[in-house]
Amino acid sequence: MNDLPTCVDDFISANDFSSHTVKAIKADIRKFITWFSTANGERFDPTRVTVRDVVDFREHLSRVRRQAVSTTNRALISVRSYMEHLLKSGALPTNPAKSVKEIRRMPTVPKGLTPPQVRKILREIEIRQDRKAAAIIGVMLFGGLRASEVVGLEIDDVTIAPRSGQLVCRHGKGNKQRIIPLSHEARRLLQEYLETRPLCDSDAVFIGERGALSYHGLRAICSKYAAISGVKFTAHSLRHSFAHRFLSSTENDIVSLAQILGHENLNTTSMYTKRRQEELQQKIDGLRYE
Repeated sequence: MNDLPTCVDDFISANDFSSHTVKAIKADIRKFITWFSTANGERFDPTRVTVRDVVDFREHLSRVRRQAVSTTNRALISVRSYMEHLLKSGALPTNPAKSVKEIRRMPTVPKGLTPPQVRKILREIEIRQDRKAAAIIGVMLFGGLRASEVVGLEIDDVTIAPRSGQLVCRHGKGNKQRIIPLSHEARRLLQEYLETRPLCDSDAVFIGERGALSYHGLRAICSKYAAISGVKFTAHSLRHSFAHRFLSSTENDIVSLAQILGHENLNTTSMYTKRRQEELQQKIDGLRYE
């Protein structure tokens, strides 16, 4: 067998990795070699790596070094891929890392804004009489639109009546069209903007400085009011805020929420029904045996 550095170089050169990935893989393999030598009291030899070694390395990263799940799993994948290369080259009879599973990542609950935070943002927008920002942030807060869907809205996609309204989203994920009902507040904010919308050759609802509003322009608006209000938020956190608020206002009507958000699978929408860590803390703090 060639010495280790040559084997690692052979493995890397056999794959079309980016420079960033190459750096990460080398660091992961170096980490494994160091651990192996320390844990076993012997010089690293790939032919002496066992399944137990790989499992213990994974546990060492996770429990002893307390590294993130993504970091631990990446190191495991790097070692597994490297061992697979040695197997295919005939240097190893089996891949001891093949059967070792990655750590399951616990799904995190998407964070939304609290009502006081939303009020603070909308208040700063109103003080500045920024009707475009009010409408943009409004359709995400009160309709759950994605940033790409807001940017892609055209005049013909908007219907506003005295007691109802809707948006036709033609630019959702997978280019699937859906219709989103507009709440009274969303209709009001949109109507006020449309009455002052600049004249433009574009059919886009939202107009920027050089024509149709771009994604970067929308992100700049969110960044501006995050700085002014002191509330950290992004376009996507506004969508999350809508989802959380909708469920709390409709006794967890997850089916309706999935339809509004454009989710085909209810499992995707169900992440919003999970309780956030601070909510669990509050509930468990109130536990009594009396």
